[in-house]
Amino acid sequence: MNLNNFIETEDLTKLYSTGRIEVVALKDVTLSVRRGEFLGVTGPSGSGKSTLMNLLGGLDTPSAGCIRVDGKYISDLNKEELAIYRRCQVGMIFQSFNLISSYTALENVAFPLLFAGVAKKERKIQAEQVLTKVGLGNRKGHLSTELSGGEQQRVAVARALINQPKILLADEPTGNLDSKTSRAIVQMLSDLNKNQGLTVIMISHEESLLAEFADKVIGLCDGRVV
Repeated sequence: MNLNNFIETEDLTKLYSTGRIEVVALKDVTLSVRRGEFLGVTGPSGSGKSTLMNLLGGLDTPSAGCIRVDGKYISDLNKEELAIYRRCQVGMIFQSFNLISSYTALENVAFPLLFAGVAKKERKIQAEQVLTKVGLGNRKGHLSTELSGGEQQRVAVARALINQPKILLADEPTGNLDSKTSRAIVQMLSDLNKNQGLTVIMISHEESLLAEFADKVIGLCDGRVV
């Protein structure tokens, strides 16, 4: 592995067993991402994109191969160490927003700080700052159900940023949005990447958006890089 790379995988493999059947979700994936790079990942449904994202985010562990992030082998961490990695280094955004419907935008964004032991007053201050950064400072008191799809995704982005991660993982963040809103969300991710040096890895079926905004794009098919 090259120590100059911020994120690196080598022969990354993930197998799932359902009864007697073994499903290969990811097979021998080797890739590298520089610090501050915007990597796009595309491919058909079932190609292993979300599996790759879950492994990079520490939500799952590989069956074989390894993952190194900022000099540390994430694939060797135990459950407690993975929890710290997820809380301190990684922000994740999903297609379905995953907001708490009974919470306001501010409360949704502040929620991860609760697990980091941040005091209530400070949680509010930090959440307001991040919501303003994504253009939703004036919507902080609205419930998620009172927001448009694009606004909900911006809240999800703000929540992913609240712990000041080094890596932002976005799994089909535009999948539930119209084309205009999709472009605005990816533009925002690109601005975070360029202006703050945030390393971004984004999965999308929208290859034209990735081609426009990502520094490089890789394709997956049947669990392999193509």
